[in-house]
Amino acid sequence: MMIKENTAVEIVNKRKEYVVQGVSNGCLAVAREAKGSTIIDTEGNTWIDFASAIGTLNVGHSHPKVVAAVQAQVEKFLHPGFNVMLYDSYIKLAEKLVEITPGTHEKQVILLNSGAEAVENAVKIARKYTKKQGIVSFTNGYHGRTNLTMGMTSKVKPYKFEFGPFAPEIYKAPFPYLYRKPEGLTDEQYVDFIIEQFHDFFVSTIAPEMVACVVMEPVQGEGGFIVPPKKFVQAVAKFCKENDIILIADEIQTGFGRTGSLFAIEQFDVVPDLMTVSKSLAAGLPLSGVVGRKEIMEVSTPGELGGTYAGSPVACEAALAVIDIIEEENLCAASEVIGAKLEAHLETYKAKYSYIGDIRRLGSMVAVELVGDNKVPNKEAATAIAQYANANGLLLLTAGIKGNVIRFLTPLVITDEELAQGLAILDDAFANYGGK
Repeated sequence: MMIKENTAVEIVNKRKEYVVQGVSNGCLAVAREAKGSTIIDTEGNTWIDFASAIGTLNVGHSHPKVVAAVQAQVEKFLHPGFNVMLYDSYIKLAEKLVEITPGTHEKQVILLNSGAEAVENAVKIARKYTKKQGIVSFTNGYHGRTNLTMGMTSKVKPYKFEFGPFAPEIYKAPFPYLYRKPEGLTDEQYVDFIIEQFHDFFVSTIAPEMVACVVMEPVQGEGGFIVPPKKFVQAVAKFCKENDIILIADEIQTGFGRTGSLFAIEQFDVVPDLMTVSKSLAAGLPLSGVVGRKEIMEVSTPGELGGTYAGSPVACEAALAVIDIIEEENLCAASEVIGAKLEAHLETYKAKYSYIGDIRRLGSMVAVELVGDNKVPNKEAATAIAQYANANGLLLLTAGIKGNVIRFLTPLVITDEELAQGLAILDDAFANYGGK
């Protein structure tokens, strides 16, 4: 018997009936097909994608090379389970990740499913290697929705509210936020002040001898695309090295060309001990990994790490195609071009709208922070503008601890025409909210 295809209205109604409300939906249109940076819904409407499924689609929707790689693998086998029997794509991807990640030292890899899993496993490995328990993350950071990673995350609502208690031995160090530095300080003075606070943190909060790892997003994602000064990142790396603390770079949202380099940490001239990757690694298929120094990674014995679906062969083939596409289509350079265009367009809003606070970016990881008087966060404006966009053909996300940041994560393959169409809708969204 053929199963009748639901209409868009039926899907929305059934979504309310059968799917938990805890999973949010920014747009209630129903996708039918997608290519590049454009989605067509079941009603035939066109949507320009400035969200990339929360940063998972750097190579765009349904890239032909990814589709071909996935189809070829599906014809062979779906999942023998790497814990049960070896397959080549896992090994090839591990070898490729060793090759392309920062540092010439020997490395090893574990593949998993989600970003939170990658962070959890990186922490497990760091704890086992150092025989220490403390985990240090940063204010405004985000690392996932598992119990451990929620504890490492700053934003309480909606991520952490009433879900505790969380895993112990997690501490949050200060992170620079140049737009919100205290009055009277220059940027340089503020950075020096935060570095001093970072050092003091290990006197007043937890001793470095008790810390297994420091986990840092090179650009804070959910926190509002906060780009730290190079001097701060290097100071953190130096402190970790001097105190035998594992430095973990969380590149889950920043990786694979998003910031104009293959990995964001490269722009700070820092080589982390461990790195977590996910999101755009496999073009929308669930896959993540931890890449790190061999002497650290090999500390675990057989059976201590892994997962039933970890390192799916289908996702591995997609990831191998993604890495080739980024290189062949020069998407790191494309990222910088896209980011510059977005930044220039957003700059034109400053003369029109008093609530434009800060425009910041690294590559095409672009954000605009909306504020009221005295830089008071303006969540109302960000929400209204995003809602208008998501109802009128542009998929758009907010971010920030206080929800007052609009973030841009276009596919790196976006065409000039798609970008122009998206920006036209963005113009309408800001105009609809007005010059308040």
